[in-house]
Amino acid sequence: MSTEAPKRDQWQWENAIAGAAAGFATVAVMHPLDVVRTRFQVNDGRVSHLPGYKNTAHAIFTITRSEGLRGLYAGFLPGVLGSTISWGLYFFFYDKAKQRYARSREEKLSPGLHLASAAEAGALVCFCTNPVWLVKTRLQLQTPLHQTRPYSGLYDALRTIMREEGFSALYRGIVPGLFLQVSHGAIQFTAYEELRKTIVDLKSKGSEIQNQNPDQLLNSVDYAVLGATSKVAAILLTYPFQVIRSRLQVSECGYKDRDDT
Repeated sequence: MSTEAPKRDQWQWENAIAGAAAGFATVAVMHPLDVVRTRFQVNDGRVSHLPGYKNTAHAIFTITRSEGLRGLYAGFLPGVLGSTISWGLYFFFYDKAKQRYARSREEKLSPGLHLASAAEAGALVCFCTNPVWLVKTRLQLQTPLHQTRPYSGLYDALRTIMREEGFSALYRGIVPGLFLQVSHGAIQFTAYEELRKTIVDLKSKGSEIQNQNPDQLLNSVDYAVLGATSKVAAILLTYPFQVIRSRLQVSECGYKDRDDT
């Protein structure tokens, strides 16, 4: 019995666990900036309960002064769950797709197949996690200026949305979300894979050891550069989809003041 399949399965789960851990760590450290970003994305002057912020520093200072540290960590639980689940599933689906495409091919996967694998993984993750992102967005937009009863947490938000707006409300913003997940992941991982191959090729030419494992040619600095470069490229190209999704998720969601209804 071949040991290749068990090793492959183990690698899939290792990637999934690594992705989930990375997602958790990212949210835990960067969540206050995510709150600020969400409020900037939806504040077009027509949302009456959001104060105006001049810049990022002013936003952080204003939120801390009026809402305390709790305001900077609004929506933290769905943020952690969403990021952990998203990255865990993404790595798992991505590896599954790559293995499926590689079964009939002896050579390395082409950029097109890397793109298809990343797009497939992104679409599946989007359908699984859109309700969590919607709740996170709404919790992040709650401020002391609300005249309506705010959500008390993740469970209360899910229950209230389903009761007052129906199950379909949990999938508001799904279309730009699909564009975001598919294009973001596809751009990031395609850029990562292609940059990785370029660096490996350059280093292998100067290496005296032949047939060396490509992963052994890369050090921690190389991986940091690969990750940062591919992530920045994906963020810059897909940011408009984030703005559209955030505005659709808050639209008609009960955040309007009762005086306006």
